[in-house]
Amino acid sequence: MLPAFDGASVAGLVPALFGRVDNTWIPEPARTGRAVVLLVLDGLGWSAIQDHSSNMPRLAQLEGSAITTVAPSTTATALTSITTGLPPAQHGIVGYRMLVDGDVLNVLRWTVPGRGRVPDPSDVQRHQPFLDREVPVVTRTEFRDTGFTQAHLRGGRLAGWHTVAGLIEQCVRAVDGGERFVYAYYPGVDTIAHEYGLHDSAFTRELGFVDRFVGELVDSLPADAALLVTSDHGQVHLEAESWIETPDLTAMATAVAGDGRFRYLYGPAESRKELLGRAREQFSDRAWVWSRAEMLDLGLFGAGGTGTVPGRIGNVVLAAREAVAFVDPALPNERTLRSGHGSLTPDEMYVPLLAARGKRRT
Repeated sequence: MLPAFDGASVAGLVPALFGRVDNTWIPEPARTGRAVVLLVLDGLGWSAIQDHSSNMPRLAQLEGSAITTVAPSTTATALTSITTGLPPAQHGIVGYRMLVDGDVLNVLRWTVPGRGRVPDPSDVQRHQPFLDREVPVVTRTEFRDTGFTQAHLRGGRLAGWHTVAGLIEQCVRAVDGGERFVYAYYPGVDTIAHEYGLHDSAFTRELGFVDRFVGELVDSLPADAALLVTSDHGQVHLEAESWIETPDLTAMATAVAGDGRFRYLYGPAESRKELLGRAREQFSDRAWVWSRAEMLDLGLFGAGGTGTVPGRIGNVVLAAREAVAFVDPALPNERTLRSGHGSLTPDEMYVPLLAARGKRRT
């Protein structure tokens, strides 16, 4: 699955909602409402909604269907595409972990190994979110001052929440106060999926909780406002044995980054061809194996990558097509994750775009 950068993808949501591009693919309740609350449910793929429809009756009632996320199908990249309205090649957040100024930057934690100096978020991601409009941003309170928040949400009026009740109330108050657009973010589905996997009752319970929470938000919004639900990526279930060691490749690499299912390998110029060849020999039966140039030619990151952005992408990528992930020796705890994402399978790439008008009569 390639990202639909020229149509219905998460990168086009904000431009379409703000009237900058064609919006006919936006569900009618959100397209014509006075106000829109855009709720991003981290890790809720389209396949999860289809597979658990009986446990998610309120979401099943919403209008809309699936759209694509971006590549890699990971939180740091997709959230930045949602807020900036740009493909990864332009905003430059091309992975959960990526090479920036010679160090591997963990984008979500905004850290580099050892005592290295972290880059300024506005240098790594230079584009203003929300088409340079100041909008209410309803996200977890502890995310307020992080480097990643500065990279993808700077300029927003942050309204923090500690519990879901607070998230709902902040959204309702913003709309009642006359706001035309509200951005809200909930990370629970992704957190539970990574800890328990997709086949555990904890995941099913979380989906049921999210459905009730979405239903309460719809019931609490006025009838001239709409809730628009989307996600940053879907999930693939992983077992402990799903994690694959790559000692030959990591020994050749100068750095390793990305996600387990979209693993970046960086190498010196003189050995990159050999690195690519060995990667294909060992893993082409379980992964799409591309060079950086091939990925850019395919348009995986969209058009417009300039400056230092291409150098942040691995010289070689292992993009898993089976239910496997590739170990990074620098992240030994990563292999405890029971779900993964980042690659280009339908389960990871298709996310919901569902809408309903509020049901509160005033």
